[in-house]
Amino acid sequence: MQTRIEHDSMGEITVPADALYGAQTQRAIDNFPISGQSLPPAFIAAVAKLKAACAHANGKLDRLDSAKSDAIIKAAHAVMAGKYPDAFPIDVYQTGSGTSTNMNVNEVLAHLAAAELKQSVSANDDVNMGQSSNDVIPSALHVSCALALSRELMPALLELEQAILTKGEQLKDQVKTGRTHLMDAMPLRFDQELGGWATQIRYGAQRLEGLQSRLQQLALGATAIGTGINADPRQAQLACDYLNQETGLHFCPADDYFYSLSCQDTAVELSGQLKTLAVALMKIANDLRWMNSGPLTGIGEIQLPALQPGSSIMPGKVNPVIPEAVAMVAAQVIGLDTANTVAGQSGNFQLNVMLPLVANNLLHMLELLSNCAPLLGQAISGFSVNQHHIDENLAKNPILVTALNPVIGYEKAAKIAKQAYQEQRAIVDVAQEHTDISLDELHKLLDPAGLTR
Repeated sequence: MQTRIEHDSMGEITVPADALYGAQTQRAIDNFPISGQSLPPAFIAAVAKLKAACAHANGKLDRLDSAKSDAIIKAAHAVMAGKYPDAFPIDVYQTGSGTSTNMNVNEVLAHLAAAELKQSVSANDDVNMGQSSNDVIPSALHVSCALALSRELMPALLELEQAILTKGEQLKDQVKTGRTHLMDAMPLRFDQELGGWATQIRYGAQRLEGLQSRLQQLALGATAIGTGINADPRQAQLACDYLNQETGLHFCPADDYFYSLSCQDTAVELSGQLKTLAVALMKIANDLRWMNSGPLTGIGEIQLPALQPGSSIMPGKVNPVIPEAVAMVAAQVIGLDTANTVAGQSGNFQLNVMLPLVANNLLHMLELLSNCAPLLGQAISGFSVNQHHIDENLAKNPILVTALNPVIGYEKAAKIAKQAYQEQRAIVDVAQEHTDISLDELHKLLDPAGLTR
């Protein structure tokens, strides 16, 4: 492999001849051969957005000459477009401030800008002007997550909620047996059951929407420890104005820079709400699995779309593959939230030092949830109802006798329920034998559809 010599404040180091990065990136590559996993492209793009925003601000403030400012912005847009994916190889598990990734982006943009201008561009003095890794990396975390939340997850949740509500409306007249403790309970309608799912998704989206204003507050301008050293006081607002024009969101400098560097409470809050959403998806997925179970020996209320053979040895077997995949996503998200919770506690004095881990985890959580929510919606839209089987079981449901409690009392109703279950008879027939209530009145009192209202 052909190489070239680069240098930094620690001296000289050999890098690949065609590498767009420089010495500090190479040191990080050598220092952190841990997972082979680099930070997500969305995070690198967010760092590049911030570099463009700061170059724009420093150009406006006459701190950076216009030629360099324009060249850095052009290079940043190329990185945002994903043109140089191999230029950002640093492992997720690196220095906890993300300094290595900040310098990786600085070096790449400096290299590209220098090639454009045919003159030297400094990674530290020009691209990183008025910035520190300590404010750039947490800002990039917020920017990348805010964009993923608004552009990917929120639309996916709306699509899922609408799919559930539409299916519920289609099944609003179909009554089924309710269950508590996995045991037969009073009847309810499909639209009531699915409406509960839709509300879970809607509330999950509302909780996430509620933290966007905090997520869009950026540490940018805090520089090293929150005092803003080496940054023009106007730079952060100008940079945020640029970001807002580029993204359509409403980023602003943080209310308290010392807060924004020393802790990652907003990131932990986002993680917790993504976990809450994962819990909701797990509940819905498991309900679907139970309702689909069978077809002969399970609950067998619905049939999910048949998507693929379910067994390599049992012909004809079809499994609920989408709910299973969603449940695995939920489990992964819940686990990543635990890692984020631990990472959030690592704000030692003026800086949190697990930023790359939190950024990687949050973007992975957002991606998983964004991708699986529409698939779950498609599964719900596509299931069919085994109404004959539901009606047959509903007629024999001994719990229907609950409706007679006000008329005959709990104890007598319990005896009727037990006999109906033991003899596998319709509750209305047994009730007629043990009460003086007319058959017409019993049918009215025990009508499953009426009991759902």
